Amino acid sequence: RDTYIPTIEDTYRQVISCDKSVCTLQITDTTGSHQFPAMQRLSISKGHAFILVFSVTSKQSLEELKPIYQQIVQIKGSVESIPIMLVGNKCDETQREVESREGEAMAKEWKCAFMETSAKMNYNVKELFQELLNLEKRRNVSLTIDGKRSSKQKRTDKIKGKCSIM
Repeated sequence: RDTYIPTIEDTYRQVISCDKSVCTLQITDTTGSHQFPAMQRLSISKGHAFILVFSVTSKQSLEELKPIYQQIVQIKGSVESIPIMLVGNKCDETQREVESREGEAMAKEWKCAFMETSAKMNYNVKELFQELLNLEKRRNVSLTIDGKRSSKQKRTDKIKGKCSIM
């Protein structure tokens, strides 16, 4: 079995091409631990999109996402306009505690997208980030009203070229 060292917080930056323009994608990888609540609140308040990851080999890891999701709702308000992906990782493992249908049901309840991945096998990892970017693009398009930019969109334009994903 491979050794896993839990994350407290790591930040990754990648310059990407997005709709014929260059963007900096910033990913903040945070712990689900309740040991750092202030850090978690700050990450949520700064985030534009969220990937909530659980292990399909641990039902507890899915349960631990519930308070994090509730905190996103509390800080961000309505989540229907926020790109959120619920991700079941380790789908290459045979000893599952969480079936795909359970992840799909949770995603439906939370009104977010669902996908299974294997970070170890690099399965669906690129697709996950592509789907999240697609959700963010759709959200930005929906903020444009009748050809005019809403005040929220104008604020977004000021930080153009940055996308933070927690």
